[in-house]
Amino acid sequence: MKIVTAAEMREIDRLSSERYGVPSLTLMENAGTAVAEFVAEEYPQAKRIAVICGKGNNGGDGFVAARKLREAGREVKVVLLASSAELRGDAATMFSRLPVKAVEIKTPADLQNAQQEFEADLLVDAILGTGFRPPVSGLYADAIALMNTNSAPVVAVDIPSGADADSKEQSGLVARAHAIVTFTAPRPAHVFGQLTSGPTIIAPIGSPNEAIVSSRQLNLIAAADISSLLAPRPRDSNKGMYGHVLVLGGSSGKSGAAAMAGMSVLRSGAGLATVATAKSVLPTVASFHPELMTEALAETETGSIALEAFTSGKLDELADKKTVLAIGPGISRHLQTSELVRKAVAKYKTSIVLDADGLNAFEGRSAELNGKGRTIVITPHPGEMARLAGCSTADVQKDRLNIARNFAREHDLIVVLKGDRTLIAEPGDEVWVNTTGNPGMATGGTGDILTGMVAGFLAQNPSRPLQAVITAVHLHGLAGDVACESMGEQSLIATDLLIGLPEAIRRTQRAAATTITRV
Repeated sequence: MKIVTAAEMREIDRLSSERYGVPSLTLMENAGTAVAEFVAEEYPQAKRIAVICGKGNNGGDGFVAARKLREAGREVKVVLLASSAELRGDAATMFSRLPVKAVEIKTPADLQNAQQEFEADLLVDAILGTGFRPPVSGLYADAIALMNTNSAPVVAVDIPSGADADSKEQSGLVARAHAIVTFTAPRPAHVFGQLTSGPTIIAPIGSPNEAIVSSRQLNLIAAADISSLLAPRPRDSNKGMYGHVLVLGGSSGKSGAAAMAGMSVLRSGAGLATVATAKSVLPTVASFHPELMTEALAETETGSIALEAFTSGKLDELADKKTVLAIGPGISRHLQTSELVRKAVAKYKTSIVLDADGLNAFEGRSAELNGKGRTIVITPHPGEMARLAGCSTADVQKDRLNIARNFAREHDLIVVLKGDRTLIAEPGDEVWVNTTGNPGMATGGTGDILTGMVAGFLAQNPSRPLQAVITAVHLHGLAGDVACESMGEQSLIATDLLIGLPEAIRRTQRAAATTITRV
């Protein structure tokens, strides 16, 4: 799903009507209907609803929502922050169809005398849409301030009034929102901003896909984008059809990382997973779960994998005919081990997922990391990304989008830059944004789970690497959300994600069957 700017959204609306023949009144009718349907479903106990409208098209959407809610049996009040004589175009048409008489507020004095009109079980904010450029002032500002002192929940139409749709950071007066219903495609503020305490709903209203273009090459991961990788399997399936992943990792004191990555491979649906690890660590990994296969490798004096594992040809034997190599979980930064990692990445042409100390092996040597002619996926957190890019962690966090995009393009690989709103950048400059996940996932091992999931989905879908990565990242966060519902943020641990993953897959399959995207 494309992420578009406010200007691009105006152009989408124009093209939908002028080039593709979708009447603007139809777009407005569908938008207002989507708002009403969300309110009716999510707030069944809200009997008295006040719809606060501006004089532009956002107000027009509000007039439609008010009509639909009244038809659904709700007690609806419409407050227009202007004279009805000022309404133009589609908004004027929808105003004329209202089944209730609107209260027209034209001055601050009128607003002062009509504060009781804001008393309701629910407020619908239809004052200003994404075409507005802050700051808000005058009567609209006074009305927003009054709404912000109200205890009733607020559903924003398109965007909370006063917000800048193109900016992550907001300044000035912005209406509070418990939910947002926007249309066709999200704007940057919907995805990267903190505009609501609840969900953002993205509803299609009739614009054809051909009209939706993002100059920023930004995309939001939606269930429909990944559902094809979660389709039912053929009846005659066998494990050989779904790939064999070799996890190279683990060291003394960090055996769990490799084991969790291996189990994540299997839980994601890959046919086979083998964990190759230092020989003294192998018993711990092997006892983690009986489904894991293991291989012992020569080790250093500190209990990490020794360079001998490569020079002896042992690793060549293990890598042969594997679908994906996942390198790095718990592998350590021993000099021999880091050299082994670099030699393995340079030699093996199979798909590679690189994480943790597998990434740190390329600190100061990122020129050696290139995916031309094959699939390489790196999954750094901001600190690891900084070491690869030769900058500070603060620099990465200030410019996550461009850091990820530039590295992916320059090194011809896929970058999964982890964090709040994990980014997936591919060499062609397209970037996908993930909105699943929660703060409870800020705990040791969740990155190892992600490594295994990425490798697992790659193993099953070697011809669709980008879609496999996007699917893994989305489900990883959603599994964390599922686990958080029962475990809470403080108590969440990495292996809880493996428990939550089946339900995350089911939820994604259900969501893909609807036209609504919920963020």
